[in-house]
Amino acid sequence: MIRKGAEGSTVVLGRHAMLGIDVSKDTLVATLVDPITRKPRWTKSFPNTEAGIRKLLARVPAAVSLVLEPTGRYGLLVVQLAQAAGRTVLMADPKAAAHYLKSLSPRAKTDRIDSVGLALFAIGRALRPYPVKSAPLEEVDQLLSARKGIADAISRLKQQWRELPHAAGPLQQALEALAQQQAELERQIATRTKSEPALARVAELDRVHGIGLITATTAASRLSARGFARVEQWVAYIGLDVGIRESGKRKGERGLTKQGDAELRRLFYLCAKSTVTRPTSPFAAQYQRELKKGMKKTAALCAVARKLAKVVWALFEHGGRYEPSRVYAASPA
Repeated sequence: MIRKGAEGSTVVLGRHAMLGIDVSKDTLVATLVDPITRKPRWTKSFPNTEAGIRKLLARVPAAVSLVLEPTGRYGLLVVQLAQAAGRTVLMADPKAAAHYLKSLSPRAKTDRIDSVGLALFAIGRALRPYPVKSAPLEEVDQLLSARKGIADAISRLKQQWRELPHAAGPLQQALEALAQQQAELERQIATRTKSEPALARVAELDRVHGIGLITATTAASRLSARGFARVEQWVAYIGLDVGIRESGKRKGERGLTKQGDAELRRLFYLCAKSTVTRPTSPFAAQYQRELKKGMKKTAALCAVARKLAKVVWALFEHGGRYEPSRVYAASPA
């Protein structure tokens, strides 16, 4: 059964047999689960190679959908070959799937258990087709990931530099070398954004107060690869949407759902912290308004981050120039 999903793309409801695939670097553990009995029909391991994947596809009926979690490049080959063969490949949201798998087997975790759980997760649940990025976007995303790894390493070494004064010399040298590598990666990212049509809007997004090259490129890459029909879907994907919590003594408490893309959520929050300190930024006034309403600083920054995300979506989706005076023209929030 197929219907339209939240992002305007088709989603598949698992009313037929489902193949759950647990992906690792060298191996694919696949389990075919019956949608009626919810019992495994078979489980088999295949090499995570082109030959192994073709053997897997040959064993599975064409009507069966495949479901797996996003695992970076380890799962890319099976998705590409399956889609090229006309198979339906679904993506299980990592956070939701992890909670589901833990509920099925709280005391044990094996590749077989996970493959069974992924198939059960997909049966009767609306899942979107697994998105495959273009080669240029995949290259940019890898550069962004490498840049984040180096930035994290710099942060850790700076902490050690303060705590280990007797090792300050070698740590300083390491920091300087990493800073050079980070600058080189940022140069490569900037170059790719100028040559890749899908990232043509990065320069305009970079003009938004508080938004920098890395956030602009990351957002443009996600928007290009996935597509979001409405701004609310984009905000929810980042996890900056607000949910209601009612449990025990908590009655009607509001807070971020924190679902979806944690890295993008972190970047927009950092952008919010940066932009509210600039007197010329239109977002600084919103921050002050939120504080006057009684919001805590963190909540006010999250509100600004949400507005930044909405502005980025509008500029990417509809084009046009960034005009600070028009940021709050439609609504004061």
